[in-house]
Amino acid sequence: MATPLVAGLSVAAAALGSRYMIQAWQAFRTRAAMPRVRRFYPGGFEREMTRREAALILGVRERAAFDKIKEAHKRVMVANHPDAGGSHYIASKINEAKDMLMGKGKSGSVF
Repeated sequence: MATPLVAGLSVAAAALGSRYMIQAWQAFRTRAAMPRVRRFYPGGFEREMTRREAALILGVRERAAFDKIKEAHKRVMVANHPDAGGSHYIASKINEAKDMLMGKGKSGSVF
């Protein structure tokens, strides 16, 4: 008499566990996907460029090596070059950011 009761309870437990797992899997699949790539600087520009802003524009650390700065500058300029449909203003800010991080003085943007 106890065997059918134990079998029924184990089937019910397996069904409830399976239902929970299916719901958890569906919730996992429909959640917002996290971007796997680094995002570029999203905000507007400050009036006076700082090292922090320059690092954010190029996507490097403030104390990055010159090679990393040059590589990041090239990568960002390829995406935003005026000859390829990019903005002259953005290109000047990218160049200003590179100059700021390379320590070439305060060139300033022409805009």
